[in-house]
Amino acid sequence: MFYGLNKFIKNLLPKRLFYRALLIVALPIIILQVTISVVFFDSLWIKTNKGMTRALIGEIKFFIDAYDNEKYDKDSLTKLFSDAHNLKVEYLPQKINEKDSPERWFSPMDRTLRRELKSNFTNYWFDTTSLRKFIDLKISYSGGYFQFIIPKDRVTNTSARIFALWITLPAFLLIIVALIFLKNQTRPIINLAKASAKFGRGEDIDEFRPSGALEIRQAGYEFDKMRKRIMRHLNQRSEMLSGISHDLRTPLTRIKLQLALIKDNKISEKLSDDVQEMEKMLNEYLQFASFRSTEHSENFSLSNLVLNVVKKYENKNITSSIKDNIFMNGRKNLITRCLNNLIDNSIKYGNKLQINLFKSSNHNIITIDDDGPGIDEKEYENVFRPFYKINKSRGDSKSSVGLGLSIASDIVRSHGGNITLDKSPLKGLRVKVFLPF
Repeated sequence: MFYGLNKFIKNLLPKRLFYRALLIVALPIIILQVTISVVFFDSLWIKTNKGMTRALIGEIKFFIDAYDNEKYDKDSLTKLFSDAHNLKVEYLPQKINEKDSPERWFSPMDRTLRRELKSNFTNYWFDTTSLRKFIDLKISYSGGYFQFIIPKDRVTNTSARIFALWITLPAFLLIIVALIFLKNQTRPIINLAKASAKFGRGEDIDEFRPSGALEIRQAGYEFDKMRKRIMRHLNQRSEMLSGISHDLRTPLTRIKLQLALIKDNKISEKLSDDVQEMEKMLNEYLQFASFRSTEHSENFSLSNLVLNVVKKYENKNITSSIKDNIFMNGRKNLITRCLNNLIDNSIKYGNKLQINLFKSSNHNIITIDDDGPGIDEKEYENVFRPFYKINKSRGDSKSSVGLGLSIASDIVRSHGGNITLDKSPLKGLRVKVFLPF
């Protein structure tokens, strides 16, 4: 029960830090203002209005009793009462014409006035809306009625609007100030998140400068240290692989020259095949070593990119179904390199290829189907590991070192996407690439 309630409350709360912090600041202010307002209107404003209304009705009742007891000069009594109490009184010898008047049950003034009149008189009528600053009150008396034109300030406290202004204006000012300060406090966190996402995609980051509160700056400094350590490690790995590959090219070149001098063509051809295999392997090592790109992300048409990659192969056995107007934000050269690796891998083991590009609700999806021997489901995860080679299903190519799928996987995941393998409708292997918008 408590877990369900806790989950329900979490779903109601905002997800972003800025709005959560704003809620922490604004909610106590709002609760305080509402509490003060309720206390003011209940204990001061409503009770004050109730006392003022009761005093007015008492004065009116006293006047009617005095008018009833006066036998000689009723007009003088009426004039004296009007002047003394700042209201207009008139006796009309006719029945009350109860014209339509809205009963405003939501109005505290109407409710209080109605309550006091009901407890003192049997037949009455009043209107608080027709006249802007006055109340039209009629009370039956001896075949006619008294009409009282009463100023509204006789039954209500005029300080309510001023109080409402002073209680709401400071609250809004405090919330605006809180918005400015919270925006300044959350901006460093947003910058840190953007830098982390950019670094996670493999892009170069300009010199990161932590800012904000002490804890946020400390997190920024630690992130910058971690980034530099990772960059140093990746550069060392790339330089090592690149250095080894370049160093091995020198003896390979000498072997090629020596092979040209061998007169036995059979031996020369066999050794040439081995040299070409070693050279291709070195090229793959260099490609893997130069995986990290300094290219910046940009918004481009994925439809045109896939279409251009397919056209470059000029292979009639490659068919495609590419939806138009599909765009993504990323690095074009790396995506092109990823597609080339996947298509080359499929061409190596299959004859027919089907390439599809379409858009789902969450991702851009590229599928590459071939009619090759496929891969055992147990090997789906392993083939993405660097230098991993399988000796079954799709055969063992001597000229491959097992880096093509690994590089493609790293490129896709560095863009925040995913790559999976499955059975193909062509009875071979299906490679499914998920890329963000």
